[in-house]
Amino acid sequence: MYQFVYHKIFHLLLQQVPATGIGLFRVLYGLVTLQEIFFLYYFNHLIFDPVPFIDVEFPGIPLFLCLWGMVACCVTVGYRYQFAIIGNYVFWIIFVNFTPMQRDFDGGFDTFMVGTGFFLLFMPGDRAFSIDSLRYKLSSPFIHYSHYSSATVSALAYHTPVFVCLGWFYLDSDVHKLFAEHWRNGLGSWLPATQPYYVSALDTTPLLNIEVLQKTVGYTIMIFQLTFVFFFAHRRLRVVYFLVGIWLHLGIIITLNIYPFGIGMLIFYILIVPFRWWRAIAKWFKTEKPALTVFYDQQCPLCNRTVLTLNHFDLFRCIDFKGAQEHADLYPGLASVDMNTLLTDLYALDEHNKIYCGVETYRQILLKMRYLSPFGILLGLPGFRQWAEQKYRSIADSRQRINCGIECPVDPPLQDKTLYHQIFEQFARQKPKALSRKLAKIVTALLVLQLNSTIHYGFFYRLPIDFEKLAISQPISQASNALLMVSSTFFGITPHALYLHDHFVGYDRILAITYIDPNETERWLPFVNEQGRLLAPNWGRVHSMWANIAVTPTINNMRLRKFVMKVTAFWGQKIGLNLENAVFKIKMKKIDAPTHWMPDQLHKNFASEWVTIGTVHWSGKEISYDLPADINSP
Repeated sequence: MYQFVYHKIFHLLLQQVPATGIGLFRVLYGLVTLQEIFFLYYFNHLIFDPVPFIDVEFPGIPLFLCLWGMVACCVTVGYRYQFAIIGNYVFWIIFVNFTPMQRDFDGGFDTFMVGTGFFLLFMPGDRAFSIDSLRYKLSSPFIHYSHYSSATVSALAYHTPVFVCLGWFYLDSDVHKLFAEHWRNGLGSWLPATQPYYVSALDTTPLLNIEVLQKTVGYTIMIFQLTFVFFFAHRRLRVVYFLVGIWLHLGIIITLNIYPFGIGMLIFYILIVPFRWWRAIAKWFKTEKPALTVFYDQQCPLCNRTVLTLNHFDLFRCIDFKGAQEHADLYPGLASVDMNTLLTDLYALDEHNKIYCGVETYRQILLKMRYLSPFGILLGLPGFRQWAEQKYRSIADSRQRINCGIECPVDPPLQDKTLYHQIFEQFARQKPKALSRKLAKIVTALLVLQLNSTIHYGFFYRLPIDFEKLAISQPISQASNALLMVSSTFFGITPHALYLHDHFVGYDRILAITYIDPNETERWLPFVNEQGRLLAPNWGRVHSMWANIAVTPTINNMRLRKFVMKVTAFWGQKIGLNLENAVFKIKMKKIDAPTHWMPDQLHKNFASEWVTIGTVHWSGKEISYDLPADINSP
């Protein structure tokens, strides 16, 4: 097996492919992280305060979330990539492992984002769609952009994170699914979609009522997850796995209220796009003939940097930039403009040989770039146009020029200090086989960590044996748990027992909260509505807190009271209730979570009647409960 891994790594290490997918993956990973940071900021007091807004234990959390947000922005735009991705990785580890976020508000994909962040440390995320790639060019402004070839990276940068993060995730999850009756019955996707707590705002009942379709989807998921790791890289099957995976994760996003999990998994499919597609897309995006040709002063450092910057953001390659000194004589349309005049302003010709100069040239550039055309329109508006012309004139008339003859000095390019460059280019160029052997050992070690998690919690944990109490197995169990703690903390390798039988069996009641407004009218707290749905924005990790920890098949009264306190204090403050004297009612209704298919099950659960089972009183910022001693009793 080791030899197989070694030869596969060696082959992928030497194969060069477009960097486009890696760049897009970095952008999307940064955006997913940013939306989670915004979510954490909004629910800061609910998640991190022992008593929301009343007992603020971590007042510095908003500051650290803002710092994390700045780092995530740098990751998204690819600015100082290596520093930013290390910072982002550290922030994920700290928030997941050292705050209440993981204990009570597990987003379902936190460790997955940690594992992804680990691999991004070594991926060439700065090679495409990044500010860093522009910074590299700007460090040598007198080198025309046409001298730079399209960025390529090792195919290993695509395959390894997909193989480890996605492939092993699927396989581990599939092992757990084998022990769930509803998954074995083909209803693994159907059952969560019939539970009010788990569904999105979209009513998918027409699809849920087609039994054959639901079982087809359920079994497809199990087969897909079982085989993905073995066949996703196969040239003829890659497109199949790409399309099926996109379809399945879009289904999660649309039907369930765990959209961050669905989006976090979905972005990985950028890395599975066939490489020939990236080449075809790049060719399709570029225009056959530039819509505008711009002439600039080659001996002006500012002009050269401006050209490199504009070209960097010209995604459709609609603009062609030419040095005026070398190319102006080749264009008859510029015959009426002498060289001295040409060098005082930025001139341009469109496809009809119409001449533009100064601010109008910039306006045409923005318009021709297509996606920046709104800024071009804005630049033509009265007021904006006069302000822009004034600024342009003051800069153009004061810019410096270097009289360097035919060839201007070339500064040394910006040093590439990324781990990818140091390991997968410099070291790989010198000793490719040695690097392949080291990487094969690392992948094997990670596989051992994954097998430890899967075997321990996928098999032994489900046996009716307490291994902690057996003398022969106790040290092995403890060592396994220690390995799991390390692998989960730093590599995101953890059990993926999602929506299994032991979660839904006995899940026959759900709770909601109403409040009495100042007019003595009972209203629903904007948390769980009359149908039993968790309302936006209480999705993702807030949904996990309520549906997976507070309300479970066997409800723990202490946990329930804790989260009722947090929810009422948080949303009471948000909707403007005076917690000096507020009354909330706790409501319960019966639902059903069958392991066999039933028609219209979602609507049946929606229609079930609510019963008030107790009240909660806030008085003087102190809470008191009037709830049954055992909420699980009929």
